[in-house]
Amino acid sequence: MKAALTVCAITSLPSGPAHADPRLSTYGTPGLVEMPTADVMEDGQLALSFSRFADTSKTTLFFQMLPQVYGAFRYSVIDDFSVNGALYDRSFDMHIQLTKETERWPAIAVGLRDFLGTGVFSSEYLVATKSLTPSLRVTAGLGWGRLAGRGGFSNPLDVLADRFGTRPPIVVGQGGDVNTDVWFRGDAALFGGVSWDVTDRLNLALEYSSDNYRTERTRGATALGSEINVGAKYRFDSGLSLAGYGNGDGSLGVQLSFDVNPRKAPFHAGSEGAGTALAPRLTYAVTSWNIPLGTRDPRAPMDAPTALKAQGLQLDGLQQRGDTLVAHIENQRWLKQAQAVGRAARVLARISPDDVRSFEIILQKKGLPITSVTVARQDLYELENDIDGSGQSYTRATISDAPITQASAPLPDTRVFDYSFTPYFRFSFFDPDEPLRYEIGPQLNLSYTPFTGLTVATTIRYPLDSTIDDATRQSDSVLPRVRSDTVRYARETDLEITTLTAEYLFRPATDMFGRVTAGYLEPMFAGLSAELLWAPIDSRLALGVELNYVRQRDFDGLLGLQDYDVTTGHASAYYDFGNGFHGQVDAGRYLAGDWGATFTLKREFNSGIQVGGFFTLTDVPFSQFGEGSFDKGITLEVPLTWFTGAPSRNRVGTTIRPIVRDGGARLDVSTRLYDFIRDARGQELKDGWGRFYR
Repeated sequence: MKAALTVCAITSLPSGPAHADPRLSTYGTPGLVEMPTADVMEDGQLALSFSRFADTSKTTLFFQMLPQVYGAFRYSVIDDFSVNGALYDRSFDMHIQLTKETERWPAIAVGLRDFLGTGVFSSEYLVATKSLTPSLRVTAGLGWGRLAGRGGFSNPLDVLADRFGTRPPIVVGQGGDVNTDVWFRGDAALFGGVSWDVTDRLNLALEYSSDNYRTERTRGATALGSEINVGAKYRFDSGLSLAGYGNGDGSLGVQLSFDVNPRKAPFHAGSEGAGTALAPRLTYAVTSWNIPLGTRDPRAPMDAPTALKAQGLQLDGLQQRGDTLVAHIENQRWLKQAQAVGRAARVLARISPDDVRSFEIILQKKGLPITSVTVARQDLYELENDIDGSGQSYTRATISDAPITQASAPLPDTRVFDYSFTPYFRFSFFDPDEPLRYEIGPQLNLSYTPFTGLTVATTIRYPLDSTIDDATRQSDSVLPRVRSDTVRYARETDLEITTLTAEYLFRPATDMFGRVTAGYLEPMFAGLSAELLWAPIDSRLALGVELNYVRQRDFDGLLGLQDYDVTTGHASAYYDFGNGFHGQVDAGRYLAGDWGATFTLKREFNSGIQVGGFFTLTDVPFSQFGEGSFDKGITLEVPLTWFTGAPSRNRVGTTIRPIVRDGGARLDVSTRLYDFIRDARGQELKDGWGRFYR
């Protein structure tokens, strides 16, 4: 018996009742056992799966990026693949559902497996799936490449062009490039099967597989001996699914998967506490809102800083101009800035004098004014209990670029010095000797704000336990070692000054933002970084430019510097496509001195979860770049409130790169302006306005 069971690292994610049965195959995508179906999952669905079958382990991250398009990243381990031992393989899939299932016609889809990788699993397919009854579904497909390993016949696409008749061989090796020259070429073969939902939790599958494991057989690795696979899967309410598989030759396999939909937060408004009630309105002394904390008579009514602090808002300045009360606030609690605006407006409505008719709330971050929102006092009361109160309040509010000057009547800053002491976690993925390495320890964060806009900060770490520095593989990079010496940095570091910077944020003009940062900018580089961003309040387009001069830091992570220096920088274009999609192009010079561009696409859900992908192409040839051919990866960010239900602006996230090389490496400076201001600007503010009265 060949079986293994691995445990999903994120099973602690909360999830609601079962909302979609993913029916994941061993490849971690919708399918029978190993063969694909034409099915897709619910829009936005994320899934993580671990499977073991025929001495092959597969770990797959799945994302339904569009209603009819999904992608997947897979990390596979094939035991005894060669005389050198196991093969550690990374690959990407893409699946497009061409037509949805109707009463008369099946769903039809086309897909690519391992279209970006070493080619071990390289295959393409055209597949149809149809429900015969509400619980019984049949699938039939045509496969190429690996999916034409058994029962192959001449390619029917040969009638279109002679080149479809032969399939160029893919040499398992460097990989990382897109194998377009083999798509839908060579022999084709049929596959198919049936799927039966015994109950709403239990599913059974039977398939005929066209994969004969030719690649594994030629290298002496274990392969499935029969074309018949069977499977059974049980789904729990938590989003977990457990599956077992069998092959006609007696081989057994197992799979554990977990899925969640970022569009459906497991917690709701009840866990975040109620906002300030508007009625009855309190009558406060005219001077009560600007009395500094600590000096107010405890018998007097609550002052504005205290009232706003109770709502997770820091008041940076307050001034009455005519019948308008202007408040500069920093949101320290709420995921959506619109919710912070709504809570601030209700607090001000309760404590301001009778002659105040409107509130101008200026959203700030680190003292930088970003956006101005003006709401009428009467509208707050009139729409508070309206069924479409939030929607109507948006149409009545005035949203504009914030004044580029600081608050004209700033309050005394009681948070000049700040600190925190927390644990940190660092992970390294896909080392062939140990696919997951880690480092953990305590982290001290210190910051000092001598005046508005300037922040001096440092982060100091001490690794208590690390397997990253146990790695023994040496980089073979022919480029300057700007990233591939990661292990050496980990090995030679004890106490590490991760960053030590002075950062100044400013507004040079309307719709313009600026940043200058100097010091030890990231663990590997120190120097000077400057950035300008043009981001009109009512535009989906933003443009930016960044210029840096840096030197490489010593491997001990302290204050020493090495001889390597470089001038690097990028011109950037950002675009909000709507529906949560954000595109970004950064063109310029990278840390290794190469020139090129990085292309990024992210999708952000109302829950705050972000999923994205990127790739970088530079003037470094694929052969010189080394394994992987070019830089690429997946990003994932999850707000802490998703896990806890408690309001928080903090996030956890990671970037998954199939491999870390030196080509296309960009400086990792903090507070890049577009991401820093985006949630407080026009479109993002509008997208979150449904929380205005929450």
